[in-house]
Amino acid sequence: MNHRSVQTVVVGGGVIGLSLAWELSQRGRQVTVLEAGALGKGASWAGAGILPPAARQGASDSYEQLRSLSHAAHPAWADRLRSLTGIDTGFRRCGGVYLASTLGEAATLAANRGWWQEHAIEHEAWTVEKLQKREPGLFAATKNGVQRVDLRAVWFLPDECQLRNPHHLQALVAVCRLNSVELIENCPTLRIDPASQGTIRVTTQAGTFEAEQVCICSGAWARQTLSELGIATGIMPVRGQMVLYHCDQPLLHSIINEGHRYLVARQDGRLLAGSIEEEVGYAIETTDEGIAQIRGWAEGVMPVLKEQPVERTWAGLRPGSFDGFPYLGRVPGAENLFVAAGHFRSGLHLSCATAMVMANLMEGNSNQIDLYPFRVGRG
Repeated sequence: MNHRSVQTVVVGGGVIGLSLAWELSQRGRQVTVLEAGALGKGASWAGAGILPPAARQGASDSYEQLRSLSHAAHPAWADRLRSLTGIDTGFRRCGGVYLASTLGEAATLAANRGWWQEHAIEHEAWTVEKLQKREPGLFAATKNGVQRVDLRAVWFLPDECQLRNPHHLQALVAVCRLNSVELIENCPTLRIDPASQGTIRVTTQAGTFEAEQVCICSGAWARQTLSELGIATGIMPVRGQMVLYHCDQPLLHSIINEGHRYLVARQDGRLLAGSIEEEVGYAIETTDEGIAQIRGWAEGVMPVLKEQPVERTWAGLRPGSFDGFPYLGRVPGAENLFVAAGHFRSGLHLSCATAMVMANLMEGNSNQIDLYPFRVGRG
């Protein structure tokens, strides 16, 4: 088996691992990314690319500070990726519509208003008439004349943005290669062990890498890797399922949200509908029941979708955590071994800030955000 000495190893080639690799490479680090499957084809690829508004002021807890930092960074990252690689990541500030069809949903949105005000997040209560003017596609009658009329509340948040996940990941792969990051696909990590002189040994099917620093960024699979090191985490796989409709033209201008469900229209006419949350271990397959549930909601919100062909369905495993916080920091007892995983539904959104704070930590630089709440090994 081959044995190589390298400077930095990132385990996991999803949006977190690739973002960190790019950030470290820009700081002069030599980085090797080890991905068990294909680069950027896991949970990062499977999502809808929604970037909800973040606090513009008054973010007092570490999670909201991380979200605010990342949300502010995304436009610059998208511009830089496009200028360096020629790939349009699909980033755009399209706004988000939040619907309530029940009294409970309406009460939740009304309660959110105080939080939006406190954190200077732009928001506006809309009438159904204003929604119809902005999003006529929601009110387009089907051939049978079906039209949705059961809305109790509508809010619009103009700072909601979207990315096209596959394009963003393609751009990250391309820019990493431009920065001489070594990308190794189909290379499952078998073991991670402390080695001689403070290095970390990563044993894979392709050989052994002895690195000055290692960061585990393998999403839901980080739980297994850390368990083998005797480190318990609250990371758990949570399956989501998605439906992709193929429309002749974009049917929506904004992201449509109702609870945890959403519709996201791409500029080429494709429209994503999701999602559900299922704790089913590491099973990634779609189910007839799950897809039917998503379609039932989507076509209830937007009946005209009943007439649009379904191009594809798929599932992905979000890396959930017991308290909703990702794990960002050193592995206890291992000075040069780090973790950045457990971002649940927000991996894409938090990826920019995660890369920046983890690169600072790995370089021994200070962070303005307190990472203690994200510590590895917390109970």
